[in-house]
Amino acid sequence: MADIEFEIFDCDNHYYEARDAFTRHLDPEFRKRAMQWAEVDGKTRLLVGGRINRFIPNPTWDPVSKPGALDEYFRGRNPKGADSPELFGELDALTDHPEYQDRDARLALMDRQGMEGAIFLPTLGVGMEQSLRHDPPAAVAAFRAFNRWMEEDWGFAYRERIFAAPYITLIDPAAAEEEVRWAVDHDARFLVMVGGPVVANGTGRSPADPAYDRFWSVVNESGVTVCLHGGDSYYSTYLADWGEASESQAFRQNPFRSIVSSDHHQDTFASFLAHGLFHRFPNLRVASIETGSAWVFHLFEKLKKSFGQTPRAYPEDPRETFRRHVWVSPFYEDELDRLRDVIGAERILMGSDFPHAEGLAEPASYVKDLKNFAYSDEDCRLVMRDNGLDLARRRSA
Repeated sequence: MADIEFEIFDCDNHYYEARDAFTRHLDPEFRKRAMQWAEVDGKTRLLVGGRINRFIPNPTWDPVSKPGALDEYFRGRNPKGADSPELFGELDALTDHPEYQDRDARLALMDRQGMEGAIFLPTLGVGMEQSLRHDPPAAVAAFRAFNRWMEEDWGFAYRERIFAAPYITLIDPAAAEEEVRWAVDHDARFLVMVGGPVVANGTGRSPADPAYDRFWSVVNESGVTVCLHGGDSYYSTYLADWGEASESQAFRQNPFRSIVSSDHHQDTFASFLAHGLFHRFPNLRVASIETGSAWVFHLFEKLKKSFGQTPRAYPEDPRETFRRHVWVSPFYEDELDRLRDVIGAERILMGSDFPHAEGLAEPASYVKDLKNFAYSDEDCRLVMRDNGLDLARRRSA
């Protein structure tokens, strides 16, 4: 563990879903339209909407990658030109890591890591919505079942340390409102969504469209924080227009995909700002998780120009609106000093992505990168602990 004098709060921890995460509580009516397991050519495959889903190459998690196996690769270093299997190295048996699927075993690990608390986010779950957008009732049923499993196995505020975030899809506005009310009633402190337009049956709308105002009103009044996380998003469809595979696959090496899609997260925040979401709902808090921070600089450049051209379209400088409502969890390899200068240390969240291969093997080691960019001790504590902990506690205050 890194040499720091306080326990950390990690805003990007993950579990590996149980085999029945989407099926344990699924309405039987949707068993063939949502998630199913099948044996195909001797391998266990996940079917979503009746088709093999390849978002995660091995959705059974057995064997599973070592935490931090791709650290050097995500820092932009691969001098031997290794391909994906070589980069992952030796894999582990899932049975050797009960902490990946058991919350009490995870708490024991968190004690050893010097971690007071963490936001817990899906691994498989963030890649499923796009595969069901042609069938909104099935999507609603699938994520309703997923959230009941999550609350049962992990808890939304387990011992005030594990804050699992229920997944919300806006594909059906009324269902989204109902689901967020249920989550709030079960003490959720965070919600998780993926970015991009809301697409249902071929029609897309901004997530800031007034059609979703009843959902956002509940979020606004409840004090929960919305985490916009990376995953399979609308860019899969966009990339298909370029002749790329239309189905997102994690860890698939594809230079064009990595260049084109790395900054698309700004589009979602642009919609929030341009469509007035934060001014209709002044208490909203949104955290950007596992999408890095390079997009922030591009967005601020565009916001400056847009505000200069059409000042009457905004109630205030949209960059100030952003700074008031948005928290960002940068990749540890990002320009951390530049981000601090743009949004301030009080809006930056530490996220290790543990136990994923692309994350950090030791979450507390994130502080080393902060110090490399001359973060003060006070700023390190804000990023590594206080900012995230404050978001977790706001609903319970």
